Amino acid sequence: MATHVKSAALSNVGKIRSNNQDSGYAGTQLFVVADGMGGHAGGDVASAIAIQRIRETDRAYTSPGDAEFALQSSLIAANQLLAETVFEHQELTGMGTTVSALLRVGDSMAIAHIGDSRIYLYREGELSQITADHTFVQRLVDSGRITPEEAAVHPRRSVLMRVLGDVDAAPEIDTAILGTQPGDRWLICSDGLSSYLAEERVKKGLAAGLDADETARRLVKETLDHGAPDNVTVVIVDIDESGDSSVEPPVTVGSAATPLTFEGASGRRPLRLPTILLHPLKVATTPEDSHFEPESDEYLAELIAEDKRRRRRRRITWLVALVVAVGALVAGLVLTYQWTQDHYYVGEQNGTVVIYKGVQQSIGPIALSSVYEGTSIDVDDLPNYTQQSVKDTISANSLTEARAIVERLADASTQ
Repeated sequence: MATHVKSAALSNVGKIRSNNQDSGYAGTQLFVVADGMGGHAGGDVASAIAIQRIRETDRAYTSPGDAEFALQSSLIAANQLLAETVFEHQELTGMGTTVSALLRVGDSMAIAHIGDSRIYLYREGELSQITADHTFVQRLVDSGRITPEEAAVHPRRSVLMRVLGDVDAAPEIDTAILGTQPGDRWLICSDGLSSYLAEERVKKGLAAGLDADETARRLVKETLDHGAPDNVTVVIVDIDESGDSSVEPPVTVGSAATPLTFEGASGRRPLRLPTILLHPLKVATTPEDSHFEPESDEYLAELIAEDKRRRRRRRITWLVALVVAVGALVAGLVLTYQWTQDHYYVGEQNGTVVIYKGVQQSIGPIALSSVYEGTSIDVDDLPNYTQQSVKDTISANSLTEARAIVERLADASTQ
């Protein structure tokens, strides 16, 4: 039986924040959550711009690979749009957004991800986190410096290492293609859910047997019941084989569901590099936008080290590519030259017949032939028709053949 998608999208401003900087989209094939950052004047704009650009990929594709490429390209295009918007509206300097997206092709899901929004898969009673957070504390966990439990309460847990925005012209985007099957339930959420609702409670909500819309409402409500100081956005995608093939209309939620405005606060100070990579503090007690200011330079050193590693990787990549290209060119020239040196022809030099090694071509000032063997045969001693042939050169397939030609010319010169 053919499978169909049942989906739902829901976004809530939360109990502390004054505006919603999250955006979400549930379409026919595409499902996305974007979590904006950059203060009151920028985060909502960033997530809305990203969603509006990425949702252009909501169509059918011939293969999962095509969908993966289209999804990755749309995130890169959204990143460029954000940079262009900041260039035209300086009051938005420092805005950025996370993006986590699914694009369905048959029984496969193409995935694109950057930031700390998450994609989960609930299958046969088990909940799996599909994406990896691009955060400072996740780096510490991956390196074994802290435990996942310590990461959950780490004071720098909101520091992001990768986002879309005017930070990096070529951001690294995680992509993958995963299989999906009837009964699968996919969840995409902003960190407003994952930071305040334990995975066990998320799993319980997904396993409750409610439809996609009710499940989304339940998860958001439970997050609000836990305080939910941050915006929370949820997209549920169910792989259904019930036979109901009705197509649900696309739904856009959060800041992307309202018209874009660019009302910059006068005198707004541009954000510094470390600040643009931070969400507002989860422990904020007022609705004003604030950013984490470090008590030490530990995370700054890590950010700088990351930038250095990235630049080093890029330089190494370019250097390797250059070396490979130069090596291929040199190898090609050497092979070409060696091939030319397996050829011979008979011609004239200073009025005498000589054997040339190579071909009658040149690369710029470099001739691809040279005199290999001289003779005592004067060209003027040859018959007229033979003289012209020598002047025009006579090709030979080998040195033996060239010497045979010379012997015939010697006989002709004595006649």
